[in-house]
Amino acid sequence: MINGAHVLFYTDDPESDRAFFRDVLGFPSVDVGGGWLIFKLPPAEAAFHPSEGHGSQAHGGRQLLGAVLYLMCDDLQKTLKMLAAKKVEHTPIEEAPWGIKTTISLPSGGEVGLYQPKHPTAYDLSSNES
Repeated sequence: MINGAHVLFYTDDPESDRAFFRDVLGFPSVDVGGGWLIFKLPPAEAAFHPSEGHGSQAHGGRQLLGAVLYLMCDDLQKTLKMLAAKKVEHTPIEEAPWGIKTTISLPSGGEVGLYQPKHPTAYDLSSNES
C-alpha cells in the first residue's frame, strides 16, 4: 500500500536550501547521515497538467514525470508578512482562476511556488472519498 510521497528538489546549493526549509519554513526533518535532511512536508495533493513538451526528468535511469511545487496557505498576505519578517523575498502577487499566487526565493536562487487556493482542496480527504 502507498503510504506517502517523496519530493526531490534539484538545487545548486542544497545545504543553504535545507537550512531554509529547516530554519525559515520550520519544517521538521530527519538527518539520514552527513547533514542530508529529509523534511516532513505539510499535507499534499497532486494534479496532472499538460506538459507543453518538457514534462519529464531523467532520474535513476528512467524518464520520470516533471513536477512543480506550490506550497499552499490559507492567507497569502499573512504568510508573506511572516516570511518578510524572516527576510524572504517573493515575486509580485498574481491572481489566477485557481488561486492567488507568488513564488518565494530560496538561498540557492531557485524559487518555490506559494498560493492561496480558490478551488476545493484534496489534501484532507479520507482515502474512501472521491
